Parts: sequence; structure tokens; C-alpha cells
Amino acid sequence: MLTAKKVERAKPGRYHDGHGLYLQVRNADNKSWLLRYERDGRERWFGLGPAHTFSLKEARARSRAARQLLHTGIDLIEDRKAKKAERALAAAKAMTFRQCAESYIAAKERGWTSSKHARQWTATLQTYVYPYIGNLPVAAIDIGLVLRCIEPIWSAKTETASRVRGRVESILDWATVRKYRTGDNPARWQGHLEHVLPTKSSVAKVIHHAAMPYAELPDFMRHLRERDGVAARALEFAILAAARSGEVIGARWAEVDLAARLWTVPASRMKAGREHKVPLSVHAIALLRALPTEDGNPHVFLGPRSGSGLSSMAMPQVLKRMNRGDVTIHGFRSAFRDWSAETTNFPNHVVEMALAHTIGDKVEAAYRRGDLLVKRRQLAEAWSKYCTSPPAVQDKVVPIRGRS
Repeated sequence: MLTAKKVERAKPGRYHDGHGLYLQVRNADNKSWLLRYERDGRERWFGLGPAHTFSLKEARARSRAARQLLHTGIDLIEDRKAKKAERALAAAKAMTFRQCAESYIAAKERGWTSSKHARQWTATLQTYVYPYIGNLPVAAIDIGLVLRCIEPIWSAKTETASRVRGRVESILDWATVRKYRTGDNPARWQGHLEHVLPTKSSVAKVIHHAAMPYAELPDFMRHLRERDGVAARALEFAILAAARSGEVIGARWAEVDLAARLWTVPASRMKAGREHKVPLSVHAIALLRALPTEDGNPHVFLGPRSGSGLSSMAMPQVLKRMNRGDVTIHGFRSAFRDWSAETTNFPNHVVEMALAHTIGDKVEAAYRRGDLLVKRRQLAEAWSKYCTSPPAVQDKVVPIRGRS
């Protein structure tokens, strides 16, 4: 039999008190109570708690209560596992949709191409989802609650609503894998919400980027070249390269091979997530060579602060100051597309590759597996020649015919 003094002075080892109760000592600071019992011919040890928390008298009482449960046929260890699982399930049921969403974003954002993506996720959820289901248990989210979030904006803001639906679906899938919920995903579109909501194409208005008619471009480019500043040069370069504004303002010198007249945009900055090679015209190269540079600044188009690049609003501000708020940066790509189709014989697949468009048709995609740099360089020079030609003689210019 143990005494309080023996418990206090016990050295490493295991000491029997009676009726299966043991004191286990690992060191002076690590002492615990164990109950030894047998179940189906197997020896089992059940923990009754640390000695610094439960006295000898309390350990005996806990041992007696445990033996009484054994007498009723309950296996102490299996019973503890079951209760732990029940507590975990209860905690899971208490996990809110917002907690799951925040955990999902934290787990995924390192793999996203920019911090802007994570901010967009958070912003749309805060605006359209959290007010309705943010504080509800994720296990309780059903189709009715999902529709409360997206149905009010499905017709007025169809594209946004579609993104919100997809984000809710991803979060609920994550919660299911984490065992915070069970059953089908109520935000799933295919075979599910498609039977409840009208299709995007039937309710969404297609909004095209305001584009300048290509016939106006030479005169516009003449006025643009007369303007000073890095932002004006960035806009001029974007037009000559038929590039997206984000690709231009994010351009780094390490991506540009001036000698080879080639700009290689990495996949991380491309809309389709694939590297894009852009053959540059002689005029575009001359523009790049004349740009100001800053030691240690990797940006091609320098921003106002040391070490920075242009902001996303720099080029739109140039248009605004030129009183051309009626067009967008992206619209110049449309002008390039129209010019190519209406005044040249360059094949469609060459133009589409110049625009870095995703190809849907498998046959055409296989045909266009290469970069077509030779033909695209001819196209870039033809476009540059058109953009920089004197406006007064545009009507006299013979349409450019590229080789097919």
C-alpha cells in the first residue's frame, strides 16, 4: 500500500497500491496514476491522471469508479476513444463557415499567383456570403442557404455571383475532406444548381472592352508619342505588343532579350497560366532602349517611388489626360484583332497566338503547339508600321498581306 509520503519520495519505477492501481514514476516531475485491467485475456493500462493533480486519495476514488464501469462491461480505453471522437464531432459541428473559409484561404494562398487573388476571395465572401452564413455551422449549410447568398445577385452581377458560387463550393469541399460536414455539396453547379438557377449566358450581359477603331490608331499614336513620361511609353509599348496592361506594368528587364528582340512573360503573370513569348518590333525595341533605368530596380517601366514599378492606374490616367476616357487599355487588343482580320492575310491562329488566347479546339491546339515566332514577328512589324505611319497617308497605304 502506498502512502502520501511514499508517493512524494518515489523514485523512477512503477508501484502497486492495490486493486490494480499503480503509481508510475518517470522522474521527480513526471508521476501519474494507472489502472491495470484485463479485457479478453489482454493486459491493458488505463491512465487516471497526473499525481501532481490528483492525490493518492483521489486516485483511489477514480480507480474505484473505473472498476465499477469495468464491472458493467465497459472497456475503459475504448470508451475514452469513443468520447474523444464525440467531442471532436461536436467541435466540428461548431466550426462556422467563416472559420472554414479563412482556413481554406490560408492553406491555398501560398499557391496562388498573387496576394490580390486572396484579397478578392476575402472581399467577395465578406460582401456576399458572410452576412448570410458566415457565423452558421458549416455542417448546417444547405442549398437554401447557398441560394440566399447568390440568388439576389445572379441576374444583376452574374459573373461575380458565379465566382462566389465556385468559392463557396470549394470551401464546402474542403470542409467535407476535413470532416467538418458530410453529404453532397449544395453549391455544386453541374447536376445541381443548374436545375435551380438560369444559365449565365441567359442572364449575363456581355460587356466588351471599349475599343478604339483601328483607323484612328495612327493619329492617336502620334499624339501619344508627343507625351512625356514613363506611363505614356508603357501605353505605347502595350499597344505595339498587343499586350494586357498587367503584363506590361509587371514587365521585368530579366524577361527582355533586346538583342533577340524577344519578351518572355512568365506563366505566373499570364492569364492562362502559360509562358508567353512576344516578338518585339524594331520600334518597340527602340522604345525600351530609351527608357530610364534605376540601379537595383527590376521593372521595365519605373514607378514614382524608388524601386517601384508603375501602378495599374498609370496608363488609364494617360488616356484620361488625352480625353480618351471612352476607350480602355484592353480595347487596343481588340483594335489589333480587327486590323489583323480586315487588312491582312495573317492566319487566324497566328493572330490568336500573338494575343495569347487560350485555344479550345484540340486539333487547332495541336497545330499551334509551336510559338510561330517567325510569322508573329512579321505580324508585329506590320502592326508597328501601321501604328507609326503618318495618319495623312493612311488611305493610300496598301493593305499588308502576311504569308499564310
